[in-house]
Amino acid sequence: MTRATPVSVNHRRKPARRDSRTEADSGGRPIGVFDSGIGGLTVLKALVELLPGENFVYLGDTARTPYGNKSTEVITRYSRENAEFLLAKGIKLLVVACNTSSAVALDAIASDTAVPVIGVIEPGAQAAAEVSAKGRIGVIGTEATIASGIYTRILKRLRPDAEIYTRACPLLVPLVEEGWTDNEVARRTVEHYLAGLKDSGIDTLLLGCTHYPMLRGLIQQVMGSAVRVVDSAAATARVVRASLARFKLLRSARHGEQVFFVTEMPERFTRVGRRFFGPEVESAVRIER
Repeated sequence: MTRATPVSVNHRRKPARRDSRTEADSGGRPIGVFDSGIGGLTVLKALVELLPGENFVYLGDTARTPYGNKSTEVITRYSRENAEFLLAKGIKLLVVACNTSSAVALDAIASDTAVPVIGVIEPGAQAAAEVSAKGRIGVIGTEATIASGIYTRILKRLRPDAEIYTRACPLLVPLVEEGWTDNEVARRTVEHYLAGLKDSGIDTLLLGCTHYPMLRGLIQQVMGSAVRVVDSAAATARVVRASLARFKLLRSARHGEQVFFVTEMPERFTRVGRRFFGPEVESAVRIER
């Protein structure tokens, strides 16, 4: 197996423009995480497990989900607005826990942002490249993510010998947002989308959307035990930890807290979020857009 080369993750940092607090107290500031809805909770969960002493502020843009069927211009505008909201909370690092935003808006967000910015695409691609024995890798994602071609480009850079098969799965995000992850509708939809990838003989399937890990058990059943199913959450968490260490921003505490904001239907977010993150999702604050 060819081993993947190191990934360069977008974690640029500029002189602070929005926050005048000193470097000495910046380690105690929260980490910001945003997604188009509830899917980013899979990334947040991995972050909390790896960095239990950190504080997190999560924003789910539930009023405007899904992002995957929208134009690049709209996705970029929404993503910038999400970043601005979290920056106003005094965050020390921003995690773009949305594959669609990471695919089309990461550079735009980073160019406006004075803190490190980390997306989920390169960490996920590296994880898939490393575990694939034969280099036959499938990628599923939203229409915008797949159309961008970013996973194919990164995977080919990491594994030039790889054969990449992609499939847009636009109905999976709404299913997850509705909490339909283990019923017959979900099974039939997953089987429909994955039939071609299963026939292609891939040995690794990369879940190119942070909503999809909520369907991981079903996806694994459909693909069979011979296919490794990979998502970006744990890999992204490791990159975040490395970035915090690099900038001396790690928080030296045993326990942190999570605060949740949404743009619509906080009660529904709380109810569904508990299924996939845990009882820590006690409430969510609705913000105006």
